[in-house]
Amino acid sequence: MKIGLLTKYGDMAASTRQRFQQYRPFLQESGFELAPRPLLDDAYLQKLYAGGRRDRGHVAARYLDRLRWLLSKPDVDVIWLHCELFAFLPGLVEGLVRWPNKPIVFDYDDAIFHNYDLHPNKLIRGLLGRKLHRTIGTVELALCGNAYLAAYARPLCPRTEIVPTVVDTTAYLPRQDGQSADGPVRIGWIGTPSTWNEYMVGLLPTLTQAAALAGGKLAAMGADPKTEAQPLLDLVEWSEAAEVPFLQAVDIGIMPLSDTPWARGKCGYKLIQYMACGLPVVASPVGVNAEIVEHGVNGFLATTKAEWSEALATLLRDPALRQRMGAAGRRKVEEHYSLQVWGPRVAALLLDVAEKSRA
Repeated sequence: MKIGLLTKYGDMAASTRQRFQQYRPFLQESGFELAPRPLLDDAYLQKLYAGGRRDRGHVAARYLDRLRWLLSKPDVDVIWLHCELFAFLPGLVEGLVRWPNKPIVFDYDDAIFHNYDLHPNKLIRGLLGRKLHRTIGTVELALCGNAYLAAYARPLCPRTEIVPTVVDTTAYLPRQDGQSADGPVRIGWIGTPSTWNEYMVGLLPTLTQAAALAGGKLAAMGADPKTEAQPLLDLVEWSEAAEVPFLQAVDIGIMPLSDTPWARGKCGYKLIQYMACGLPVVASPVGVNAEIVEHGVNGFLATTKAEWSEALATLLRDPALRQRMGAAGRRKVEEHYSLQVWGPRVAALLLDVAEKSRA
């Protein structure tokens, strides 16, 4: 059996790797072959992350490539669709996903519907505010990264399941023997240039002050390359191979968010990465963050700048507490957010969709 994998981005995007590609071994065991058809490829993301402008010609070519694929009625057994068929095109066009006449699994890990129903342009809200209803309302299964996203899909799709974004706990491991990294205690953050600018830049003075008072430092992987160098801030270029070594070299993981509808749809993937590597965490209590972080057990939840300062000061000065909280976080990931737990579940869900369509 073959799955047409219609992701929004290529493998460079964390969402593609973690919500789709990492399930490949489990799907293969169930008799599936993955046929990737990303809408926007890695070349697009590389240019975007480097601060370049969107190439409209390149985007148009990618849209046409997907359209041709759909109209060819491809030889697949299931279509696994990530987020939407075509960004910023109307629901009528989204309906083309049914053209191949194959069962569809809809998967999303961000509140993409808010790109439209909360858009500042009234015309876009009116034309596209309900564009995803056409797709979600006709799919056989909707896989949602958290309860906030599932609440949107459930009235439209009778079979809606919450599947968190998870990590492979055989790859994401704590430092050997729980030893601290050499040098000052480091507060770590990992993400993309857009999330850096949205959630980290405004908090940087608070973070650097907390680090300075305790003789610590900040380390950021994937920040905006235009970020100015600072004595207490180490900037590390993102690469997939460097993610785990980077996390094993820091001591505390952080995930600040603003309390907005978009942020409530986030799946807390940073926190899961940190905790899998045995790090205590500090996070804003927004959306699923408040479920992942058990305040005082595997980390701290912080809303105000004063709360952020207090939480970081406590962790920076107490290595035993960091170790206890890190161990608790690791256990939670192993039990609730690991590929080893969710791999067989996701494979079973997709197999059930495929088998029912053949019955």
